[in-house]
Amino acid sequence: MPFIDTIQPEQAEGQLKEIYDGLIKSRGKIAEVHKIQSLNPESITNHMDLYMTIMFGKSPLRRVQREMMAVIVSISNKCEYCQIHHLEAVKNFWKDDEKLKAFQADFENAPLNDREKALCRFAKALTETPEKSNDAGLVNPLKNAGFNDREILDATLVIAYFNFVNRIVLGLGVSLEENPGGYKYE
Repeated sequence: MPFIDTIQPEQAEGQLKEIYDGLIKSRGKIAEVHKIQSLNPESITNHMDLYMTIMFGKSPLRRVQREMMAVIVSISNKCEYCQIHHLEAVKNFWKDDEKLKAFQADFENAPLNDREKALCRFAKALTETPEKSNDAGLVNPLKNAGFNDREILDATLVIAYFNFVNRIVLGLGVSLEENPGGYKYE
C-alpha cells in the first residue's frame, strides 16, 4: 500500500485518463510506479518520455544490456519492485531461467561476457560509491573493456535513471503488482 493517495484508472478523468489510456496502448498496462505519480499527471508524461528515451531509444547499448544494469542498480538499492520488473525484461531477452537465476544471485559468477560484466560492475559501483567517479576510476574499466564514450554516457543515464526510480518506489511505498510481467519489452 503506497504512503500517499493515488488515483486508480477507473477514477481517472481528463489528462490523467488520457495518460493512463496511452500507457495501456504503448506499454500494455499501467504500472504502480506510474499510479504513484497520479496526483501530478504531467510528471507521468515526463517520466515516460525519459524512460522511453533511455531504455528504448537509439543507443549503441543493446536493450538487454540496459535492462541488466537496471536490475543491478535495483539489487544494490534493495528495490524489489524494480528488480522483479526488470528481471522479467531480461528474461524476455534471454529466455534462460538458469542464466537469470545466476545473474540475480551474483552477476560476477553468471555466464556473462566480459563487456556485460563490466557494465554490471559499473552499475553497482556508480550506485554504491558514486564519489569514486570523480577520478575516472569508474569509467576507465569501461574504456578498457572497449566501450566508447557514447556507450558510457548511455550506461550512466540508465544507472542514474534507475537510482531515481528506485527512490520513488522505496520512498513512496510502491507495491508490486499481482502480475508484474506482461509489458511490451521491445
